Amino acid sequence: MKKKVYFKTFGCRTNIYDTQLLKTYIKDHIVTQNEQEADVIVINSCTVTNGADSGLRSYINGVKKNGVKVILTGCGAVSKGKDFFDKKEIFGVLGASNKDKINELISQDKAFYELGNLRFIDTKIVSNYENHTKAFVKIQEGCDFACSYCIIPSVRGKSRSMPSEEIIKQIKLLAQNGYSEVVLTGTNIGSYGLKDKTTLGKLLQEIGKVNGIKRVRLGSLEPAQIDESFKEILDESWLEKHLHIALQHTHEKMLRIMRRRSHTQNDLALFNELSQKGFALGTDFIVAHPGESELIWQEALENFKQFKLTHIHAFIFSPRDGTHSASMSERINGEIAKERLNILKDIVAQNNYEFRKNQKDTLEILVESKKDGFYEGYDQFFNKIKITSKEDIAKQWINIEKYECKEDCNYVRLGDEK
Repeated sequence: MKKKVYFKTFGCRTNIYDTQLLKTYIKDHIVTQNEQEADVIVINSCTVTNGADSGLRSYINGVKKNGVKVILTGCGAVSKGKDFFDKKEIFGVLGASNKDKINELISQDKAFYELGNLRFIDTKIVSNYENHTKAFVKIQEGCDFACSYCIIPSVRGKSRSMPSEEIIKQIKLLAQNGYSEVVLTGTNIGSYGLKDKTTLGKLLQEIGKVNGIKRVRLGSLEPAQIDESFKEILDESWLEKHLHIALQHTHEKMLRIMRRRSHTQNDLALFNELSQKGFALGTDFIVAHPGESELIWQEALENFKQFKLTHIHAFIFSPRDGTHSASMSERINGEIAKERLNILKDIVAQNNYEFRKNQKDTLEILVESKKDGFYEGYDQFFNKIKITSKEDIAKQWINIEKYECKEDCNYVRLGDEK
């Protein structure tokens, strides 16, 4: 009997891609968008923080009440799958290397634990994305870094890259299917090709030749991964004029405590170089990590102000079981941590507002959705714009020259901007 299968995705863009890939293997059952009618729920999980694990447990407990079979995949399958399975809280555990088994495993009545290995490379192509105007393309898996706070290398494995010819084949197919914007994703995409004597920059040069692709967005990069081959494509019109480069901190001592590979002064020189080329720049930043004394914080803050950041994903340190940072006894007061977090967010919000006010380029926008009476999309600088239009402009590319710049985002009423 055919079963209705619902996919629940937590976490990053890589998980979005993996969920779409899992769906392509469903042959004898029905993929449903309605969680309430599902016979089986496949959870593609995140485990980056203890909080992510808690959220996963809460979700499992909630859906089990409906009598559905729960299958766990994703990073949480590696870190918590055995625990859930042994306690019979879930029907099955499906490791990422076993995606192609999902159809037959759903068909059987016997509980299963198929964790697989962390050496796999996905070879099947995702050619369509439900409810997305842009397509995600996974170019690599895993990470060779050993940052003190991060659990991901132990649940995703070592870095390995998809063959460039397979990536180009997938992007060409996506372009034929009407996707003109692609987002390159992976665990650590800046490490693409390093074990195959190639680089992310060289891959991007090939992607830029694909007919029909108007914009290429990138996932998070590491500062040291912006090499000469990458710098060669910075002026290309198809490259998004926004780069997200993970700093994590702006104090040299904290970078060493975090076991990072970057250095503050080198990072600042890179950011200044990219800023001068007109890029909007985003980063990740962890506040209140053990070792962040008041003196270090104040020095880091002064350094931070020198970075011309327009976007930020800042968060308070949360100890992740199984990492070195979690074993460090020092903890910073929660109120102090929140204050530091808000200071950084306020600085970047003001930077972003000034960046948008001073922007003279025509905005190139792919309209993604309609919400609360506004069409919404992002420009080439990854800044949101809200659009009023009498015509249906969903999923269209539009160019905007005149618009209203407000603190939250940009606004335009089509017809008034001419």
